[in-house]
Amino acid sequence: MLSQKLQQKLLQKLSPQQILLMKLLQIPSIALEQRIKQEIEENPALEDAGDPELSTDAEEPLPDTEPDPVEELERERDDFDITDYIDDDDVPAYRLNANNSSADDEHREIPYASGISFHEMLVSQLGLRRLDDRQVQIATYIIGNLDDSGYLNRNLSAMVDDLAFSQNIITTPEEISGLLKMVQEFDPPGVGARDLRECLLIQLRRQDNVTPSTLLAIQLIERYFDELTKKHYDKIAKRAKVTEEDLRDAVNEILKLNPKPGNSMVETTRSNQYIMPDFFVYSKDEELELQVNSRNMPELRLSRTYVDMLETYSETKSKSSSQKEAVMFIRQKIDSAKWFIDAIKQRQNTLFVTMSAIMEYQHEYFLTGDETKLRPMILKDIAEIVGLDISTISRVANSKYVQTPYGTFLLKTFFSESMQTDSGEEVSTREIKKILSDCIEGEEKGKPLTDEQLTDILKEKGYNIARRTVAKYREQLSIPVARLRKEL
Repeated sequence: MLSQKLQQKLLQKLSPQQILLMKLLQIPSIALEQRIKQEIEENPALEDAGDPELSTDAEEPLPDTEPDPVEELERERDDFDITDYIDDDDVPAYRLNANNSSADDEHREIPYASGISFHEMLVSQLGLRRLDDRQVQIATYIIGNLDDSGYLNRNLSAMVDDLAFSQNIITTPEEISGLLKMVQEFDPPGVGARDLRECLLIQLRRQDNVTPSTLLAIQLIERYFDELTKKHYDKIAKRAKVTEEDLRDAVNEILKLNPKPGNSMVETTRSNQYIMPDFFVYSKDEELELQVNSRNMPELRLSRTYVDMLETYSETKSKSSSQKEAVMFIRQKIDSAKWFIDAIKQRQNTLFVTMSAIMEYQHEYFLTGDETKLRPMILKDIAEIVGLDISTISRVANSKYVQTPYGTFLLKTFFSESMQTDSGEEVSTREIKKILSDCIEGEEKGKPLTDEQLTDILKEKGYNIARRTVAKYREQLSIPVARLRKEL
């Protein structure tokens, strides 16, 4: 049975300004400049004050005029105040202009190497072979299917179907296999392999100086590849009937090989990717100084052209429907521009306040750079200090970088859980991971420390944690188990 009724509900709903601020907060500095330029392109009421194409007249402050009583009544009737839109006295101070730079500073640029891509280099080597047009097309297609590491991860029969449908070339897996073997002869050695085993064998068989260690390495990969990946050296030596010294020499030959031959070219041709820090922390005379990066941020203001349109509207006694529609459009654009400028200001203020709290909370670390001085810190700790919501702190920490005298780090790496030692002192899990990493670096490579032994070492130092916790921290540090760290 359907019925109608009235009901009151109390709901929390974010305003458009709050949504805009949340979106801007999670954007790093390197992407904020593009976001501002996009807003300038989309909103004609927003301008870059530093744009040389703008006339100098637009930079003059707007004159303060007394509103006419008739106009005041008109504004009240239309339910908006024209002075709210033409007041341009608010200076955009969000840029934090202190950049610690002057005209005398020396500016150094980092050179980047450039050249042909990995796939282009392989295609160029096709010209050194005597092939007809059909074979060149198939070989080019094979090269195009190689990944950045130089491996072919596609089934030959699937490639036969693709060539038939996409290029109208009828071929067989045998023909593709023959051309693939030709590609495997190209440089760098190992390209065109279908798995790691084949890649290593190609490199070993192409060596000019073949030694007994090379021959033994080929034999080990052909017969005992699974055991090699698991480092079961005792089992391999027993089955292959070789001495430990010969086995060590053969394994050393394998370790010299490149498991990802394509990366040798990709490293020099990949696009320039670098981190632009959002914060700069300087240490001088036991004092810390914080700066928010705003070097590439344009200075925003309202468009004088749109403000003049509103002034003209306010002076018009009678208005047509088309004029009112135009004014509504202008009001929306100016409102949007003001919201965006305010959101940028709030963003810079929120970033500064949050990073200041983190810097003071981890004061000893930023002074010394010693990871063992990091205090346990969670999002709630900083949220309580600055009086903001935890989600806001999370947005700031997840995508921002800080440049310190000891390196550039992602802000969220300074957050860690706490753990209590035997003496009752609370320490950061980062401190435990640092000690764990140091223990593994100093271990005897022939007999690496197991998780149980690492647990005992930490307990001796006063960190009473379980073995499974040690294993979790080791995995977070991307350190393999003891068996895979073993060296001959």
